[in-house]
Amino acid sequence: MPGKNVSERLIGLLSVRGENLAAEWSELVTGSLGGRVARAEVERESQEIYTALVAALGEGSVDGHDEAFGEVRALLTELSRNRAMQGFSPTETATSVFALKKVLESSLTGQDNDVEAYLEFAGLLDTLGLFTIDVYARTREELISAQAEQLLELSTPVVRLWEGVIGVPLVGTLDSARTMVVMEKMLQELIDTGSEQAIIDITGVPAVDTEVAQHLLKTVVAARLMGAECTISGIRPQIAQTIVALGIDFGDIVTKATLGDALRHALRRSGTTISRTAPQAGLR
Repeated sequence: MPGKNVSERLIGLLSVRGENLAAEWSELVTGSLGGRVARAEVERESQEIYTALVAALGEGSVDGHDEAFGEVRALLTELSRNRAMQGFSPTETATSVFALKKVLESSLTGQDNDVEAYLEFAGLLDTLGLFTIDVYARTREELISAQAEQLLELSTPVVRLWEGVIGVPLVGTLDSARTMVVMEKMLQELIDTGSEQAIIDITGVPAVDTEVAQHLLKTVVAARLMGAECTISGIRPQIAQTIVALGIDFGDIVTKATLGDALRHALRRSGTTISRTAPQAGLR
């Protein structure tokens, strides 16, 4: 069986030059990473992958998709995820696999009868290298998605303004994903605090169009279903003109120019009275 013959020749070469090949491989990988990973760690990773690779070839296969290479793929998955979280590029990550091809090139192409083995092994490393890049890409997508969710959480705080009054100061663009976060956090805070008044402040929202207005309306409706009254503050002159020009109708939703106005309205609605006291004569 040709595959078996090639794998046997590869095992022979890898076993004879095992320590030297692993050392050369580690040195190339360490250099490609610019010293940002300790040499001892690279040597450990390389040795584990090298050992698993030899064991897989011992099964008589040179196809990286085979079950025999399951341990190799598991180790490459761990390596790829670590590199992605450490901030390395896809090229730097894949070099951890492709460098072995360079190390073996002179040995496998030095003799005519080993050219076939080199080509087979090069194809195997290409497969494993592409697998490494795929895992890296998925990990980066997961990290970016997690960071985006964290930013959403940070950019939509819910604060307690007064007894029975909570506020949601919005900054930036309001889209569907962010609307869901606003709804969830605001409704949960209404439950946790027992508040009946909520203020959504859009002072930091650069522009209000039909889509943004729809998102705001959905949030207000959700609050009303929880038994709370919602006030929208931060309606600047430019925003007011845009709303009129677009024909957006907020219906019976209370809107105020400033957060202070909205808070005074919410306090009145909740039965709280605030009075100003004149300064006493003679006090400075």
